[in-house]
Amino acid sequence: MRKLNHVGLHRRACLRAAAALAASCTPLAWGADKAAKRRIVSIGGALTEIAYALGAGSELAGVDSTSLYPAAATRLPGVGYARALSSEGILALAPTLVVATEEAGPPSVIRQIQAAGVPIEVLAAHHRFEGMLSRVTRMGELLGRRLDAQQLTQRLQADWQAARQPVLARKEEGPQVLFVLSHSPNQVMVGGKGTAAEAMLVQAGARNAVQAFSGFKPLTPEAVVAVQPDAVLFTQQGLEAIGGIEGALKLPGLLQTPAGQKRRIVAHEALFLLGFGPRMPQALAALDASLQQVMRTKA
Repeated sequence: MRKLNHVGLHRRACLRAAAALAASCTPLAWGADKAAKRRIVSIGGALTEIAYALGAGSELAGVDSTSLYPAAATRLPGVGYARALSSEGILALAPTLVVATEEAGPPSVIRQIQAAGVPIEVLAAHHRFEGMLSRVTRMGELLGRRLDAQQLTQRLQADWQAARQPVLARKEEGPQVLFVLSHSPNQVMVGGKGTAAEAMLVQAGARNAVQAFSGFKPLTPEAVVAVQPDAVLFTQQGLEAIGGIEGALKLPGLLQTPAGQKRRIVAHEALFLLGFGPRMPQALAALDASLQQVMRTKA
């Protein structure tokens, strides 16, 4: 018992010390003293992209492991995976602000950061273009870059309309696409309703093949054969994890579907495809183009 108490006291002491360090670097009035350099920790790849798009990349003090774009973000100190954060790791960077999506956690870490007196802003993790624009606006407010946010929003709206135009111009029904999430050949899931992948597929004029459930469930050959997908969508990382296209074609049941028989496999980098950040218009255009290309495959 004495040892446990000592560990608990040591942990609290570390948190207090980190909080004191953070407080010593925090401007007296957030955003009022322009001479004081902001130190922002961004938890969420899309938020990090927005910060850079607003010209605030130099103000980032640390990022989570999903912040892979732009390349400069990968050279910043890391604070771990967004869903498994450590308050000590974040507070050690002496942040003046933490921005995170609502997927960040665990909740106890969020509370510890708040208790340390560090401002933390939690933004909704929308799977919609309008939601992404809302995050741009809010980030502009937090970073004192409202005009930059307005200009970025205008560019994004124009890019989005251009990306959606060919989708809206088509009259025929879009392909039925199965989204497969894989970390290894033994860890393969399929995406149902309400997923980020479904949101992107719908915007690209396609249909999510799985409508029997929400979220993700393990892939079964019976389920794959039952939905008869026209094409299969992976993240690039996921496709590589199972051995590329040849590995994908070995998934149970896939060769009994049009997608498998005609080798209609599509893959895009995970953050690009599903991040819902400022590259969302480009991601939509790329997804649409790749689906249209594989659907021209006859055999």
